[in-house]
Amino acid sequence: MVTDSHSVQGTPVDVRFLRDDGYFGEGLGRLVAGAVPPLLPVLSGALVVTTLLVAGLGQHSGITLFAPAAVLLLSGVASGHPHDGRFDWIVPPILRGTEYLFLLALGHGSGVPGPLVFALVAVVAVHHRDAICRTRCGARPPARTVRARLGWDGRMLFVALGGVLGWLPFAYGVLAGYLAVLLVWESWTSWLTTPVTTVALDPRNERGGVDASTT
Repeated sequence: MVTDSHSVQGTPVDVRFLRDDGYFGEGLGRLVAGAVPPLLPVLSGALVVTTLLVAGLGQHSGITLFAPAAVLLLSGVASGHPHDGRFDWIVPPILRGTEYLFLLALGHGSGVPGPLVFALVAVVAVHHRDAICRTRCGARPPARTVRARLGWDGRMLFVALGGVLGWLPFAYGVLAGYLAVLLVWESWTSWLTTPVTTVALDPRNERGGVDASTT
């Protein structure tokens, strides 16, 4: 029997959580109530985005900066699907790779300083890794933190908006700084709220076993 989750190292994982959809993607998914299978829309969107970026590297300006993000955004219609297909586990990696490609290609082609591009991609990747590790442990980040990350759609649209306004380097820097602060803050608060297990000390015996005397 197929369920709505897959297994990662023995722990059930809901693939929809790993998609990292933002407000726009989730909103589109609610419109069709999970009726659209996810794989085909995501594959089509990723292919079109890659084509647009390769064909127009360094030539996107103004409103055309929104084209790749808008095309991939259409894959959000499948965000409400149970993702219980045999190959639906591929959807999150495709979305991850397409977002990284968009940020790298747009930054490089538009002359954004390399360190800013690297910083943004790196902090987004760390957020993705954090979500995977937490899911493996069965402890997802709080819903407010997930929403605060903006989702792949929100991040791509924010960067595109910065390009339209002529503030692309500024947008990269602000988004990288915001996500870094969010990651540090969320990690810190998570440590503070994690219960500490008290380890009881067993008495030792005189033969040097676990209950041996220390005096």
